[in-house]
Amino acid sequence: MNLRSILFPAIAAIMAITAIPTGAQNLQSARNASQMHKNLLARQQRIKDQIKLEEAQKYASDLYEEVEPEPDIYTEGWESGLVNPFKESDVPQTKVINLKGYVMPIRGNYVTSHYGYRPAFGRNHKGVDLRCPMGDTVRAAFSGRVRLTKFERNGFGFYVIVRHENGLETVYGHLSRFLVSPNQTVKAGQPIALSGSTGRSTGPHLHFETRFMGYAINPEAIFDFENRVTHTDTYTFNKSSYTQSRRYAPSRRYASVRSANATSSRSSSKATRGKRSRSDRASRSSYTVRKGDSLSKIAARNGTTVSKLRKLNGIKGDKVQSGKVLRVK
Repeated sequence: MNLRSILFPAIAAIMAITAIPTGAQNLQSARNASQMHKNLLARQQRIKDQIKLEEAQKYASDLYEEVEPEPDIYTEGWESGLVNPFKESDVPQTKVINLKGYVMPIRGNYVTSHYGYRPAFGRNHKGVDLRCPMGDTVRAAFSGRVRLTKFERNGFGFYVIVRHENGLETVYGHLSRFLVSPNQTVKAGQPIALSGSTGRSTGPHLHFETRFMGYAINPEAIFDFENRVTHTDTYTFNKSSYTQSRRYAPSRRYASVRSANATSSRSSSKATRGKRSRSDRASRSSYTVRKGDSLSKIAARNGTTVSKLRKLNGIKGDKVQSGKVLRVK
């Protein structure tokens, strides 16, 4: 037997042994990869469907369920000590606060969420939510100094705290942009921020709080948002009643109420008119001039004319001093 007859059969056997499994392995690997790819796509599709379902459920929840109120930045969360520098022992039982020179924080007047306890979440809503478009101008309610401009991811988002000359502090939350910096002095009505929907928010609005030495006063105890005025020229803070709102409308301060009273007065009998108190009559016969008022504006609000106002009050021009009490009848 020669060498050639021995080597050729051996080489052929080796090639057969190595080639067949290699080819089979490659084909098997391709089939496995194809199946794994299909399984992966199927799992990804199920994940996408789940995400869409969760988004739809959240959207429906936002539409029909009450939104959890923001955490109280004065008592909860990071740096609460810096946010609330007041000591309980320093807070008086009562304090008269001057409200003159106020400006409404936004141009709208619609309250979407009131102050008060939320049973569903076991938490208080320490302010009011005011409807406003994205990027609307937010103004300082009173003159004072900016104390904080901060960000709270799970609460107010971007917010500003202003300390005012009358002792109040106001909080403005869910802002989209700051227009002031800490320690900056601001005047009542000065733009301090732009409205937005940052933090825990389901849409553009302004969260607005009124505080006295850390106590969250019900803003509707100070402001009549519907008529865009303060209820009175002063507010008496009291530890036992600061959470309560005030919903009465002194007739000398609200044009809408004065108009309603005038209509009611004309249609009522003499006997009904006789029951009205002297103080009520006095309030409807006078008017306290507010900042920005002119005789023409006052006349329109009180259903009279400029010439009658001039005659009743001895006025020659059209300008009148803020705080002056005018006879309107």
